[in-house]
Amino acid sequence: MAANVKLAIIYYSSTGTNYKLAKTAEEAAKAEGVEVKLVKVPELAPKQAIETNPAWKQHLEETKDVPEATLDDLTWADAYIFSVPTRYGTLPAQMKQFLDTTGGLWAEGKLVNKVASAMTSASNPHGGQEQTILNLYTVMHHWGVIVAAPGYSDNSVFEAGGNPYGTSVTADQEGNWKEDVAAGVKHQTKRTIQVASAIKNGMQ
Repeated sequence: MAANVKLAIIYYSSTGTNYKLAKTAEEAAKAEGVEVKLVKVPELAPKQAIETNPAWKQHLEETKDVPEATLDDLTWADAYIFSVPTRYGTLPAQMKQFLDTTGGLWAEGKLVNKVASAMTSASNPHGGQEQTILNLYTVMHHWGVIVAAPGYSDNSVFEAGGNPYGTSVTADQEGNWKEDVAAGVKHQTKRTIQVASAIKNGMQ
């Protein structure tokens, strides 16, 4: 049963876009009856950089109570949903730094057969969204994680922009997006949980 799946939603967001995506996934996961944790990776940017962008500063303050991701969250969860903005077609340093701390878990095989899916955003429709998700999935392959991309498994994927690798949005500086992605995020979340449930229960 899907109810015995534990899901960690791990995100990085500077101005709020990926936080909103992560929150949508959290709501969908709770609707499926699974245990879920919403956590953010630590902010690495210097204070002076954050101060130059009012939206960034405001979002950091508004989410100060969101727990920071730890390695324990990775071992606890059966499945992960990552949400990150694109940075030149790859992962932001904040998420990359967190992933780079997982060498011990990887060496011990503690991440093998977990399930993962990913979402992203950029400020224009061709700003590296697909490449960012695929870069994150490369890390998952090294971990031995099973990738649960949404593919074209539901019409909501097309309505959300048609990215088969994971939900992606085009966002402005205030973290608002144009696409109708809520249904796509919910479908992607449900699919991730279903795959994780099948793997977890099939191996028991």
